[in-house]
Amino acid sequence: MEVDRRGFMLGALAAGTMFAQRSAVAQAPVARRIDVHHHFVPPFYLQELGQNLKLNPTLSTWSLQKDMEQLEMGEVERAIMSITTPGLWFGLHTAARDLARRCNDYAAKIVSDHPKRYGMYVNVSLPDVDGTLKEIEYGMDTLKAAGVAVFTSYGDKWLGDPAFEPVYAELNRRKAVMYTHPPDPSCCMNLLKTDAFNEAAIEYGTDMTRAIAKWFVSGAATKYPDIRIIWSHGGGTLTSLYSRFQGIAGNPRNKEFFPAGFEAGVRKFYYDTASQFHRVNLIALKELVSASQIVYGTVVPFGNPKRIAGGIADTKLFTPAELAMIDRGNAERLFPQYQA
Repeated sequence: MEVDRRGFMLGALAAGTMFAQRSAVAQAPVARRIDVHHHFVPPFYLQELGQNLKLNPTLSTWSLQKDMEQLEMGEVERAIMSITTPGLWFGLHTAARDLARRCNDYAAKIVSDHPKRYGMYVNVSLPDVDGTLKEIEYGMDTLKAAGVAVFTSYGDKWLGDPAFEPVYAELNRRKAVMYTHPPDPSCCMNLLKTDAFNEAAIEYGTDMTRAIAKWFVSGAATKYPDIRIIWSHGGGTLTSLYSRFQGIAGNPRNKEFFPAGFEAGVRKFYYDTASQFHRVNLIALKELVSASQIVYGTVVPFGNPKRIAGGIADTKLFTPAELAMIDRGNAERLFPQYQA
């Protein structure tokens, strides 16, 4: 009888331990990530792309329901939406202004319907400067957007170009977040002429780095210090060109553009993880700017939030505290309205 009682007690203890373990798993905290690089696709925008022969097949499959399912699987609490390449300007200022307003109102409706799940950037009609300034005012003041989305280049002009100075001045005045995204750069379309490599494979990262370089050597980095910039795709090829940038910044002739040096200059900005969630990429990015400047971005509908979060964790480069910073802590510094 004693043996039976002992066996019963041991069995009960084991069952209790298993129950406790299962409960712990069930109650494990959700990561509650903030995705700063997340695209939405209004139906009328698809129609516009089709008319301009710029329709990407992936965009045509977007739906809000599918988008929300992606967020759930990736443990994303909030996604900050923007329009992706090819943007809103197809040659006419009036048409671009109208399309920007419609896209921003569409995004605002999503945010209104799902206030704890989505945020939005103001999508603008650059290179139309006057229309862009009006849309920034509307988007920031009326729609309460989290920041402003711009592309790294427009034709033969990159961010930092004097043609866009009024926009930088307004963003600097507002201390706004400026989220950046590469386009299909007109300088370098179809250079490889092969189905294996499209513009996104090489030119996106390169165009991002051109914009970062232009931002410094145009003097914009020192003239507009209060713009809080997110360079998407991990800053493109910035880390690969580290030695080149160091040499440029170290040249006495360029002291005015890099008053505190190259590293101090780039470390004030933020860099998202879209297309940059592998160990090779993140070793260099963490070494250059530290985990405090890396923000979680997925490039949905092209990227998979769960895969990207898993890839970042699998690198084993970051402590739990640093992963929490990347998941949401750094974004909360940028967007205090989304703090837990």
